[in-house]
Amino acid sequence: MDKFFVLKNGDFNTFLNKISLEYEVFFPVKKGRQRFFKKFKDSTAQAIVGEVRPFEPLKAFFSRAREWVAENFSGDAPPANHKPYAIVGVKACDLKGFLIQDFVFKNKDYNDPFYIRNRDKNLIIGSDCTCAIDVCFCLALGIQPYPERDFDLNLSTIPGGYIVQVGTNKGEALINQNASLFGEATAAHLKARDDQRTQTVLAVKDNINKYQIPTQDKFKGIIERNFNGKIWEEESRTCVECGACTNICPTCHCFFLYDQKDEKQMARMRVWDSCMIKDYARVAGGGNPRKKLWMRLRNRFEKKFDFFPKLNNVYACTGCGRCVIACPAKIDIRKVLRRLVNNA
Repeated sequence: MDKFFVLKNGDFNTFLNKISLEYEVFFPVKKGRQRFFKKFKDSTAQAIVGEVRPFEPLKAFFSRAREWVAENFSGDAPPANHKPYAIVGVKACDLKGFLIQDFVFKNKDYNDPFYIRNRDKNLIIGSDCTCAIDVCFCLALGIQPYPERDFDLNLSTIPGGYIVQVGTNKGEALINQNASLFGEATAAHLKARDDQRTQTVLAVKDNINKYQIPTQDKFKGIIERNFNGKIWEEESRTCVECGACTNICPTCHCFFLYDQKDEKQMARMRVWDSCMIKDYARVAGGGNPRKKLWMRLRNRFEKKFDFFPKLNNVYACTGCGRCVIACPAKIDIRKVLRRLVNNA
């Protein structure tokens, strides 16, 4: 939808107050050098709408790290115990995660009722990145550092406020309901937005050049050609199997079901799982097709850079760089990709 409006800085919290009547609103805040999502409670909160993505992945709002999925095996989805979420300041790298998450939980033969309920009811307000941090390489995966799809509204920071782009009918309805807060976007406003976007694109390109990160047009076949190479053993030597890389990734989606009971009831729980953990692939008889750590690292890259491109025509990496920051072993996906391409 090519509909653009202007929201002044002074009206931003007023707008959040308005939508908080219907939604639980979360937006990015900053503490030290880290950005993270925080629940909006009053008009004194200070949101960091621009800059870069928060540390938490967007998937945490749609597939919780631990959630109750059935009671006494009734098969019925437990009712939601909160208002729908409105997530503000979502970046393009997180929005690409929907291409994977939707494919797994929404667009196949079996549809996950919990995920679909959250996707349908929640409100997504995206925002442009206004800078790049050291680990950002979204452009290498064909993603611009500003949202182009999968948002209800998008905010682009300009002097004095934001340009608001409408992405869905739900977003347009919000604009209409709060029409007094929004003005007309002029050509000058759009130029200011485009100038800011250009600066951010150049900052990400600097990262790609600095770290010699290959672009996705070079990824085809790199896993097959390196499948039996030494790279996997060499890169996995420092791994401690903590699962941080998969938990923080906006596209990783594996989960584990277990049963929990007390004297009165039985409940089935779902928690995030990680292919980097030894027991992930272990079967009931005790066999394990990926018993070596290097096999599990290879499987992680195979899923992202071979399986999903073949199955869904998309690389399951968004260039957000979260795994680089989260990994205590300093395994760097950018370095591994560079080695895979150069060895191919």
